[in-house]
Amino acid sequence: MIGEELIKIPQIPEGSFEIPTMPLRDLVVFPTMVMPLFVGRSFSIRAIEEALRRDRLIFLVLQKDRDVEEPEEKDLYQIGTIAHIIRTAPIEEGRLKVLVQGIKRARLKSYKKDEGYYLSLVEPIEDQHIPPEELTKEDKGYMSSLKELLDRAVSLGKQVIPDLLMLIRDIEDPGKLADLTASILDIKSKEAQAILETIDPRERLKMVHQYALNEVGLLEVQSKIRNIARERMEKEQREYFLRQQLKAIQEELGEGDERKAEIEEYRKKLSGLKLEKSVRAEIEKQINRLEKLHPDSAEAGVLRTWLDWVLDLPWNKKTKDRYDLEKAKLILDRDHYNLEKVKERIIEYLAVKKLTKGKQSAVQILCFVGPPGVGKTSLGKSIAESLGRKFVRISLGGIRDEAEIRGHRRTYVGAMPGRIIQAIKQVGTKNPLIVLDEVDKISISFQGDPAAALLEVLDPEQNKSFVDLYIGVPFDLSDVFFICTANRIDTIPRPLLDRMEVISLSGYSEEEKVFIAKQHLLPKLLPPHGFKEGEVIFQEGAILEVIRGYTRESGVRNLQRYLGSILRKLALKKLKGEKPPFEVSAQDVKAYLGVPKRYIEKEEHPMIGIAVGLAWTEVGGEIMLIEATKFKGKGNLILTGSLGDIMKESAQAALSYIKSKAEDYGIDPEVFSNFDVHIHVPEGAVPKDGPSAGITIATALVSLFTERPVRMDVAMTGEVTLRGRVLPVGGLKEKILAAKRAGIYEVILPEKNKDEVLEDLPEYVRDKMTLHFVSNLDEVFDLALLAKQSVV
Repeated sequence: MIGEELIKIPQIPEGSFEIPTMPLRDLVVFPTMVMPLFVGRSFSIRAIEEALRRDRLIFLVLQKDRDVEEPEEKDLYQIGTIAHIIRTAPIEEGRLKVLVQGIKRARLKSYKKDEGYYLSLVEPIEDQHIPPEELTKEDKGYMSSLKELLDRAVSLGKQVIPDLLMLIRDIEDPGKLADLTASILDIKSKEAQAILETIDPRERLKMVHQYALNEVGLLEVQSKIRNIARERMEKEQREYFLRQQLKAIQEELGEGDERKAEIEEYRKKLSGLKLEKSVRAEIEKQINRLEKLHPDSAEAGVLRTWLDWVLDLPWNKKTKDRYDLEKAKLILDRDHYNLEKVKERIIEYLAVKKLTKGKQSAVQILCFVGPPGVGKTSLGKSIAESLGRKFVRISLGGIRDEAEIRGHRRTYVGAMPGRIIQAIKQVGTKNPLIVLDEVDKISISFQGDPAAALLEVLDPEQNKSFVDLYIGVPFDLSDVFFICTANRIDTIPRPLLDRMEVISLSGYSEEEKVFIAKQHLLPKLLPPHGFKEGEVIFQEGAILEVIRGYTRESGVRNLQRYLGSILRKLALKKLKGEKPPFEVSAQDVKAYLGVPKRYIEKEEHPMIGIAVGLAWTEVGGEIMLIEATKFKGKGNLILTGSLGDIMKESAQAALSYIKSKAEDYGIDPEVFSNFDVHIHVPEGAVPKDGPSAGITIATALVSLFTERPVRMDVAMTGEVTLRGRVLPVGGLKEKILAAKRAGIYEVILPEKNKDEVLEDLPEYVRDKMTLHFVSNLDEVFDLALLAKQSVV
């Protein structure tokens, strides 16, 4: 019976009936749809033969998993299509081509294998036909839109049989329109099964409309991509022909090839440089690449910029060092007052260079550490002048990106070399003096660690072949004289600090500031403010009044600012007709600068529970009052004033020591369990930390519990242990100068700091100060505490 045709569609029985069944792997057949099927499984061929023997009806149902060879009922969807076999034809041995037409949806009720084929009990599902007169505006809109989408898909290249397209255009039934359209859409079998299982024709129409919309959108994108690709090819071909014509015209007119001239210029520059073989080979390679590229291409622009950078670097240019030690000393003394250790270190550096005749010697990176305004950066300028080198300053404060040091790879848009290579190109020599300012303020972020990148720059063993990521070839930095500056050491990364020789620059005393103002600041300030030498005379008392009343600093930056403010007011007077010279006395300062900003807060008379400590900050030394009080409680220790962990531990250690020695100091031990102790350091908004307040806290506590007043004309600093020993601390010169600024001329210091203090402190400061060096707390109490009756 295979090969016979039957044109008339047989009548489908009413109610449930048994029918041969063919499971489909990845295909859904819709009602009214004519579809060729290629059959290879033996039970499917047997089902077709059985259907042909009966009434040519067969039940087509989708498998859930296409890889299942002999599906059971659980492997099949519950809704399929009753189809009519139109014709069959053998293809090859064991395979069959079958043309079927879907008739009606049916629900699978049972499923079994019988005599080598599958037989199912199915229940036909009646289609819900909607007459044209019952169609809503929404129904008509969806149907019209679906037909337009199908036309649009065909115009975009979708292959549809013309007769089928005409048939779809004439259909007025929503369900049939949805089924026929779904049969020609490129949708997955699971999506097609969902449409088949949707019985409501309106819902089915909406689903098919959405799938058609998606397919048209995809076809439009594909069409756009094809058009862009075609236009680009046409443009490139057109440009090629035009370039060939232009080249022929230029040759006919005898005009020079600018591109050729550009390449020759690069090669000429390269031939004039003494470079390592690998560096020269890389530059030649990139010049050759540029020659082959179209001059207007993006990559050609990138290559030109790179070649301009690389060929303009001072690969062989060096300034000749000047080793005149006497002249160098004169320049350093001219520009900077005091700083003898620093000047001595520079002269030593020059002496070594002179002895080795400028040959390669061990290069040491200098790091100037000190408060702002003491001349760290300007010292670098003086050193450069004394050496006869070019000077350049690089500010590192706040840098978070490693590429600021190493540069960006040139493949990135807007790529540039790092700051080191930029500075080298800027000065035009390979041996400048580079000041790396604020090296303690480098921060780490997700963009890398700039401090780690600086290691390669500063390490003499590595910087001979420093590779900037943008340049991409090694550049020798070993001839560069690097000087770093910082306000504090503890925030400089340790690996970086290990590569530097630290030279501390402490703050200036009042006497030094007065001298600097007279010899350096005022001569520099007078011309920019419209005055000649001798037209403004500052009395020494006026400069002292500015220092004491308006500035609180270790350096002279604010002093320079306030002197400039006075000069501006004098300039106004001169403009109004007053004749110079103008003399500024201590009494005049208030008229020019307003009410003095007296920063020093100290008590004039001895007090109980208050002691004067000394602190070091980034901007120099300060005095620090520490207050203690007690009140009824349970022996708790309260600490306020924005104290850090180390300072809190110092307070606990001091209290523990006093408790252990209570009877020796005449303190009732019961008081510690009956009273709470509150220790406060004023200026609570300012964070404070460090161990150097230990003896100050202990003095305030002993004064509190023994009711012996503390001398307010004595300041102190030192770390304390649980056994009452006084340990050394740092920043002593700054602290002693802070005490002197506050009018306190007696200072208690750790015994182990004695040699350091006597060496660092200028003689004229030592002569005015009384320094007590102590090794335990008892010595501190004897010096700082008075008898009970001494309270005023």
